[in-house]
Amino acid sequence: MGAGQAAASLVAKLRALGFDGQLTVIGEEPSTPYQRPPLSKKYLLGELTADRLALRPDTFYRENRIDLLLGTTVTALDTTARTLVAGKRTLHFDLLALTTGARPRELPVAIRGSLDGVHTIRTRADVDGLAPEFAHGRDLLVVGGGYIGLEAAAVAAARGLRVNVVESAPRILARVASAETAAYFRELHCSFGVLLHEGVAVRQLCGDSRVCSAVLSSGVELAVDFVIAGVGALPCTELAETAGIRCDNGIAVDARGRTSAERVWAAGDCTSFPWRGSRIRLECVQNAIEQAECVAADMVGQTASYDPTPWFWSDQYDRKLQIAGINTGYDQVITRRTSARSQSFWYLRAGALCAVDAIDEPRSYLIGRQLLQARVSPDPTLLCDTTFDLKNLLTHRVPAPAR
Repeated sequence: MGAGQAAASLVAKLRALGFDGQLTVIGEEPSTPYQRPPLSKKYLLGELTADRLALRPDTFYRENRIDLLLGTTVTALDTTARTLVAGKRTLHFDLLALTTGARPRELPVAIRGSLDGVHTIRTRADVDGLAPEFAHGRDLLVVGGGYIGLEAAAVAAARGLRVNVVESAPRILARVASAETAAYFRELHCSFGVLLHEGVAVRQLCGDSRVCSAVLSSGVELAVDFVIAGVGALPCTELAETAGIRCDNGIAVDARGRTSAERVWAAGDCTSFPWRGSRIRLECVQNAIEQAECVAADMVGQTASYDPTPWFWSDQYDRKLQIAGINTGYDQVITRRTSARSQSFWYLRAGALCAVDAIDEPRSYLIGRQLLQARVSPDPTLLCDTTFDLKNLLTHRVPAPAR
């Protein structure tokens, strides 16, 4: 249930593993499963057409006997009777996977976040609705200095809009990246004329029915033609909660993707799962694919625990940021600068490598990811030595301390 990346990966894997039963994918959107990451990048820029977003051609679903029930909302779920209500139909199931994804946080109604001209980016329809707004010389306010907000700001600046980004935290990328990575992207955005307001919140959006200005907590008032809110996402757990399925910052699953309800699994952005002594929720393509494939394997009796090495990416202007690992709890960042443009930032926690940010440095990213998968750490002194050949990090390494 849900028709995004996780659903597409799960049903494809089930067929690949020999599952021969009836398969039905139910989704609220009218489109077949499509890629979401390009929405705030190439699709928003107009460099990628809608047909190229599709994860699989329509023929794949027909040839693999996968029924698509699209444009349909599931309004009720009974895990005891194993039934659900989809649109006007009541469907029975033997096995159920919840792949309901996440939805963007919206700006509060109290600051008039419901005015016309205030947008979020999550679906293709969201971006299609935004397209007419991106006219040269207009004023865009981006609320939120995370990856979605900065990607949208980059697209707008590249198309000749005047862009202000407001981030209530002390700096951009505060929740997801180091001060070093943030400094790199701050300088990049400023070089394209984007104005960054850090440690500042939006006090009020103004306008009769449509937004026309914004008052910030600093007292500054900005002219605004439209607003993009990039303030995070919430897991879609309402149906699971109503059905009595345990939730904990997402639909709580075990290492095999099993929920608290019998014969019900969950995968993708909607889930939280155990990972190396904690419980996390990941919003990324890698998790949607790999967790969904783990669930498919468990559904057909090929039990295996899900223990990912997370990876992410962000495209801003002509720069590509690739991230491996999760930097939670880091206490040291080592910078390797091969040029003003190409840099990598290596996060250590008590001497153990926990993540890598690589900007236009695919080699650093790939080697860092291999080290993280092997759970070993490079000698920090070698990381500091820019004359050291990175490929040798795979042999000159120290065991990672226990986490």
